[in-house]
Amino acid sequence: MINAIIYWNVDPTIINLTDSLPLKYYGLLWAIGLMSAFVVVKRIYKKEGIPIENLENLTVYVFIGAFLGARLGHCLFYEPMYYLQHPLEILLPITFVDGSVKFIGFQGLASHGGTLGIMISIIIYGKKTKTNILWILDRVAIASAITAMFIRIGNLMNSEIYGKPTNGDWGVVFQRDDMIPRHPTQAYEAFSYLLIFIILSYVYYTPKIKKHNGLIVGLLFILLFSARFIIEFFKENQEHFEDTMSINMGQILSIPFIIAGFVLIFWKKKIPNN
Repeated sequence: MINAIIYWNVDPTIINLTDSLPLKYYGLLWAIGLMSAFVVVKRIYKKEGIPIENLENLTVYVFIGAFLGARLGHCLFYEPMYYLQHPLEILLPITFVDGSVKFIGFQGLASHGGTLGIMISIIIYGKKTKTNILWILDRVAIASAITAMFIRIGNLMNSEIYGKPTNGDWGVVFQRDDMIPRHPTQAYEAFSYLLIFIILSYVYYTPKIKKHNGLIVGLLFILLFSARFIIEFFKENQEHFEDTMSINMGQILSIPFIIAGFVLIFWKKKIPNN
């Protein structure tokens, strides 16, 4: 058998802008993901004749919702005890070491929390502007898959959220942690999210779909969180408390979204838009 092991030892920092301010791949890829999403939705708005000013306002809501949701989701779902004792570190990219402040960036963003944050921000925006909330969610859903792909590539560049050991004949060795060949679950997820983006883009151009606002976001929930649920079986647990669980926190948090996706699809297929 051909040895297909890849040795991965990429420095997460691209360049140090100052002694205390590094430019990292993760942050850059987050930004690229958000910009890509904006471009995708902008094309949709132009196609449907919606003023771009509306999208610019929506973008502010979505960005704030995504960041706050992802950050709070990580702090509350994965490390609640630590952040309850260090509340300033929840929303500030710093840590306190021996009485001094150290810039570390935001280490920990949960996709489930980010999804909830985006949904809440869109609901607020929709009510304020009297825009159909499911209509907005459908368009943002298409773009969110491509953003998720870039975020997982960022995790790969950080050598984090990787998989369990493989049989040793193939896999990726994340040398910054150990010399064990592992499943590159970040790459698995990134590829899955790219495929989901392609599927949702195809579905968007299916005429019958536009008669039922909510079908696209429902399909996103089913596809994305089902992929996440399955890939979690190959992934190392992020926190020690998950070691005693039959399914981990990521899988538990994925189940409500999958159920919500099926509910949306079956409900909206029976109720055409006005």
